[in-house]
Amino acid sequence: MTALGAVFRPQLAPERLRGFARAADRSGLDELWLWEDCFLESGIATASAALAWTERLRVGIGLLPVPLRNVALTAMETATLRRLFPGRFAVGLGHGIQDWMGQAGARAESPVTLLREHLNAMRALLRGERVSVDGRYVKLDAVALDWPPEAGGSEAEGACAGAAVLAGARGPRSLRLSGEAADGTVLDASSTLEDVRAARRLIDEGRAAAGRTGHHTVVVYLHAATGADAGHRLRAELEREGLATAHAHRPDLGLGVAGDAATVAKAVQRVAEAGADTVVLQPTADEPDPENFVRFAADQVRPLVP
Repeated sequence: MTALGAVFRPQLAPERLRGFARAADRSGLDELWLWEDCFLESGIATASAALAWTERLRVGIGLLPVPLRNVALTAMETATLRRLFPGRFAVGLGHGIQDWMGQAGARAESPVTLLREHLNAMRALLRGERVSVDGRYVKLDAVALDWPPEAGGSEAEGACAGAAVLAGARGPRSLRLSGEAADGTVLDASSTLEDVRAARRLIDEGRAAAGRTGHHTVVVYLHAATGADAGHRLRAELEREGLATAHAHRPDLGLGVAGDAATVAKAVQRVAEAGADTVVLQPTADEPDPENFVRFAADQVRPLVP
């Protein structure tokens, strides 16, 4: 079954998160996703609060920028949340937007190398291993978590279980790396349907090269708008993202959807057929009622998605 989620955009004030998360939980939405964009809101802090305010909702961070983070601390935070809220917390790592990393004094000369080292160490720590590594960026001396996540987890929990770590990826090198070193991949809302299909192929290449088997979760964000002015707001959003021209000429690309529940559900299904396990609806920056958007996704779109 395709999981359906929604993004709480960090352009909304942190104090808005409680109502958004509770609306998602009460309406039966599968997943809530959060961003750690610079310099807006902390991913770990918001995920902790959202999990505590809800009962059944799965919460994912997509993504934490690893240049800002020590891998031991990120593993400790992830393990703690997975023990406090079993099967409900998914974490995604990315190499960050380099201009932002430069502003914070954390720009890496080789972002892909940093991400690889971070992913390998993070997954080993979450498996309960004692890790010593002297990499280009990640350096650990016999570090082990005293409280690693409990092993196991159902298929339904997927990326929320055990040592699972997702990677944010866009280019071929990053996508192959995700297949090699991560348990899932997060694709942003600039991904077309063909991009999703190509990502699956590149991820599979990476997994084959590393001799990895089993399922690799793919999470895809999808621009979405509903209501009387949905089309206008979606076009404006895509224009801000530099995607408007492509979408105007090729609506079948799958860059976004505006309309009623049936229209949105069909778009979600197309993304799922292209290779997504989870489709996360991304409201426009000027969405007038974020809580109602969540209820729309859960109450009206979710029943129409296989």
